[in-house]
Amino acid sequence: MSLRTLYPEIEPFDSGMLDVGNGHQVYWERSGTKGAKPAVFLHGGPGGTISPKHRRLFDPKLYDVILFDQRGCGKSTPNASLEANTTWHLVADIERLREMA
Repeated sequence: MSLRTLYPEIEPFDSGMLDVGNGHQVYWERSGTKGAKPAVFLHGGPGGTISPKHRRLFDPKLYDVILFDQRGCGKSTPNASLEANTTWHLVADIERLREMA
């Protein structure tokens, strides 16, 4: 498979909202193979969001993929909030999500 070829469409096997404190809830979803090599996908920003196409960047047989909407983005709440939304908050959120895999 070429680096430009996407894997077939896949639906998440799990998703939810993670309470990360300070009034923020982060939307996350997992696809691929539960228990396989973990991969945490970071979308662009500021203001970006995940999309179904992002799931197709990873071989679902090899990876347990966690995609999430960063604080203030996409399905995460509160939307467009800058309060308690620093780089260090985002790093802590990523670590909590990584521990889920």
